[in-house]
Amino acid sequence: QVQLEESGGGLVQAGGSLRLSCAASGRTFSRYPMGWFRQAPGNEREFVAAISWNGGTIYYADSVKGRFTISRDAAKNTVYLQMSSLKPEDTAVYYCATRTGAVANNRSEDYAYWGQGTQVTVSS
Repeated sequence: QVQLEESGGGLVQAGGSLRLSCAASGRTFSRYPMGWFRQAPGNEREFVAAISWNGGTIYYADSVKGRFTISRDAAKNTVYLQMSSLKPEDTAVYYCATRTGAVANNRSEDYAYWGQGTQVTVSS
């Protein structure tokens, strides 16, 4: 059974930074792509970033490109999301996910395993 646990969320002022972590267990973490998604109240879950199994392919949503950085540490079974220049519209619950397929993508329906989420609140 795959388990994903996010951490690092919190309250930050606009322009600030946060680093989210997602610790994986129960699976050969290093073989599969990982993604970050977010969901704000009243909105659908949306794609944020994804990274391939070896880190060689990375995708970002246009809304976070240039501000967020996804990375992974195979030795620690952990994927990170470094968020900088945060805006109030980045406020959401952030989820990490992994999929059974080999390709990283931005389709939430392709990701089978999800964490519980961590709240990020950006004040203006």
